[in-house]
Amino acid sequence: MKILGYILLGVLGALVLCLLAALIRTLLIPKKKTNFHLSDDNERIDVYAEKLSEMVKAETISSRNDPTIEKFRDFHKLMEKLFPKVFNACEKVDIDGNLLLKWKGRSSKDPILLMSHMDVVEANGEWKYHPFSGAIAEGKVWGRGSADTKCSLMAFFQAAEELITEGYIPACDVYLASSCTEEIGGTGAPKLANWLKERGVKLFMLCDEGGSIIQKPVGGVPGHFAAVGIFEKGYGDVKFIARSKGGHASTPGKNTPIPRLAKFVAAVEKKSPFRREFSPAVNEMFARIAPYSESFGLKLVMGNLWLFRPLLKKVMPMISAQAAAMLQTTIAFTMQSGSQGYNVLPQEASVCANMRFIPHQGTDESLEIITKLAEKYGLETEVIYRGYPSASLDLDGEAFAIVQNTINKVFPGVGVLPYVVTGGTDARFYGEVCDSCVRFSPVNFGPEQMAGMHGINENIEAGCLPIAVDYYKEIVKVQAER
Repeated sequence: MKILGYILLGVLGALVLCLLAALIRTLLIPKKKTNFHLSDDNERIDVYAEKLSEMVKAETISSRNDPTIEKFRDFHKLMEKLFPKVFNACEKVDIDGNLLLKWKGRSSKDPILLMSHMDVVEANGEWKYHPFSGAIAEGKVWGRGSADTKCSLMAFFQAAEELITEGYIPACDVYLASSCTEEIGGTGAPKLANWLKERGVKLFMLCDEGGSIIQKPVGGVPGHFAAVGIFEKGYGDVKFIARSKGGHASTPGKNTPIPRLAKFVAAVEKKSPFRREFSPAVNEMFARIAPYSESFGLKLVMGNLWLFRPLLKKVMPMISAQAAAMLQTTIAFTMQSGSQGYNVLPQEASVCANMRFIPHQGTDESLEIITKLAEKYGLETEVIYRGYPSASLDLDGEAFAIVQNTINKVFPGVGVLPYVVTGGTDARFYGEVCDSCVRFSPVNFGPEQMAGMHGINENIEAGCLPIAVDYYKEIVKVQAER
């Protein structure tokens, strides 16, 4: 008993020392606040808002059921009208409505690519302003695509337009790209990437959507932060099928197809079969968030992951669904089907799910785990689509340093956070031609803008447009300093 007591005292003593070290470490963390202001350059704001408005007025909905590309080529013509010097100075490539421009630099070594998609999702529901009006009101540009992602498309084309007007010649080749199939996960971006690959183009850096200037990344952490996506999770669509001989609903047996599916779904919802881990990106994100935390307790936890990581893994889903999705493979059940009659037991019923795969438990392993779990409930698993996580941007690499320094210059006072992109972007198709894919749009996405993307009343604050243009100018110019 004495030995056990000594062991317990030793464990307690070690715990006290760890907590004391964490407290001291937390007290030494400097308190920080972010500082962000929209541009007040009304002359530039008006010009840029008008251009974005014209782009929003062009309906560019992409659909798997409508392969027509003429409206996207009409959009090219609009872009040529809005940015004539860009199209005069650059080599234009049109691949099935997907646009690529090459701005020749002083050297072809280490070219960069600026990209953002031109297609948008459908615009249903009752809008404050018509979704394709491009209304400029309340200090914002309204309409489908204003935020996702014609704002950044306008910004880097305008940056190139102004630099070309000044007679600026970039140090390296600069490519401007825009696919017309991003929203449907289509073949546009792969075709553009393949065009580069066939010509032996190896990009030094690629800048796409994925992150932005966000507010309050975690509850209890106020302010504005530049969320820079350093990799994105893999994408998968899966169908789970339950079969039986069917029958009349008046004499149901046990474990018919729908109850088996329901038990499976309930089991997954109750306890995820996927392992949570902190990637280097998430570790760095929380370390950078800690100084901005309002509460001492939150700063204590986030600033001492070496001690509190196991606890944070468990409570993260209660803190933030977005942050929790950065730690593990996720599965969301989205569609289901059964019999066609109220009084008919189905011979086949199914439930479909969307999965997002985390690198530490990648696509194949995650699919194997969910397949084995489904088998316990007598279900078959059909993989409709499997995609793999992208390679991560090196946090210690030159590309991340360039982006971080540019953000600090153009957005002084804004915190910079690396993060995991839980959605999908066109950047994932460029892995063979680029090792440094940066997922960051230099525009402000507050709660209203976040709610409007793929929803109703999509808009972007016009005051963020001049800063976005300046950001892309700096990204182009900094190549001369390398």
